[in-house]
Amino acid sequence: MKIKQQIIFTSILLLASILFFGISSIDITIQDHFFYPNTHTWYLDKNMEPYHFLFYTGIKKLLIFIAICFLLTFIFLRKHPLIQSYKQGILIVILSAIFVPVIVGALKKTTNMPCPKDEIHYGGDYPRTAVWESYDEPYTSKKHIACWPAGHASGGFALMSLFFLFKRKRNRYLALIFALVIGWSMGNYKMMIGDHFFSHTWITMLLAWLIILLLQFNITYFYENKDEKE
Repeated sequence: MKIKQQIIFTSILLLASILFFGISSIDITIQDHFFYPNTHTWYLDKNMEPYHFLFYTGIKKLLIFIAICFLLTFIFLRKHPLIQSYKQGILIVILSAIFVPVIVGALKKTTNMPCPKDEIHYGGDYPRTAVWESYDEPYTSKKHIACWPAGHASGGFALMSLFFLFKRKRNRYLALIFALVIGWSMGNYKMMIGDHFFSHTWITMLLAWLIILLLQFNITYFYENKDEKE
């Protein structure tokens, strides 16, 4: 599938997913498996180790370290023949590490969607709602919340940009599988502690891939036109 077709397909799938999860109860069905109503606790306590380190603080630091390594390599070793041959892919990885979390984080701040632990169904204060709906009184006066889409997993899904770093098909798909494992591990952890629904992580994955595709398209276009002018 060509890049433009991938962008269109991913955009349609993203919109369809938002609509589907907004009108269905699949999130509740999945999330109920991680909640114990008798004790009002989640499958994992958010401070329980080593899970908190492995899937939250530790993995965040590792992803930041990886992004910094790519950035420093691009800046200080950019004239090396090997780096030159991979420069477009490296740039896509760097920009993805920046734009994916930033865009997802900006959406989180504006959508005002509750986490599972915030919903009445799980003992919280907020009613079940879709992202396009507004709260009625008295909920409009409550504090702003930011749980949609999943911000934590966005850093893991930004690694899907590694798909465009490698040249061999096998390596590309291995990199994509690796990124999906990281992203979903981070997302599943957040589900188990009551911070996110399945849809939050699914939407983040699709949004991250769409951002990466747009970056790949524009960076490729830039370099192609640059080479033509030279």
